[in-house]
Amino acid sequence: MAAEDRPQIYLISPAEIDLVSFPDHLARMLDAVDIACVRLALAARDEDIIGRAADAVRAVAHERDVAVVIETHFRMAERHGLDGVHLTDGAKTIRDARKLLGTDAIVGAFCGISRHDGMNAGEAGADYVAFGPVGATALGTGLPADRELFAWWSEMIEVPVVAEGGLTDALVLDYASVTDFLGIGQEIWKSDDPIAALKKLIAPLG
Repeated sequence: MAAEDRPQIYLISPAEIDLVSFPDHLARMLDAVDIACVRLALAARDEDIIGRAADAVRAVAHERDVAVVIETHFRMAERHGLDGVHLTDGAKTIRDARKLLGTDAIVGAFCGISRHDGMNAGEAGADYVAFGPVGATALGTGLPADRELFAWWSEMIEVPVVAEGGLTDALVLDYASVTDFLGIGQEIWKSDDPIAALKKLIAPLG
């Protein structure tokens, strides 16, 4: 696959991270694989835990000119010098996030499998829309976002699209031509060697 046709890699953090070891793991991964953006997607709701994680991830990623977005907590994005936010409620809070973060910030929205929600998010000013899951996972409703949705979006809508959730090497190959980004996270973090797992997953891209 020609380089200009390949989707970029959008790395999603584990739900829990060890602040002692994860920054080093992340640094090695960003050095080993060309990654466009990192999403901090923690399950924690403790502001101190999220804040310290945000600072650690930002330091590693920004040293390598990789953007960082935080899931949901757009007020923390501004406070911790992140590049933007990934919203999980479609278009509902895009305007609030944009008002606070400004026009230069990245504001993305997860829209499940809904073409309608995706279009609303784009009209509200989202910089990208994510659909998923594309594979077997409990992400969202668990119902799959099929290839036809991505093919239609890529042909009809200018807003970049992310395919995420349950990716396999076969799905990477199948969706590569109809998505701008591949959102990869849970597929690799349970591996003893996440870097090797990521390289194997995206090997079909060439």
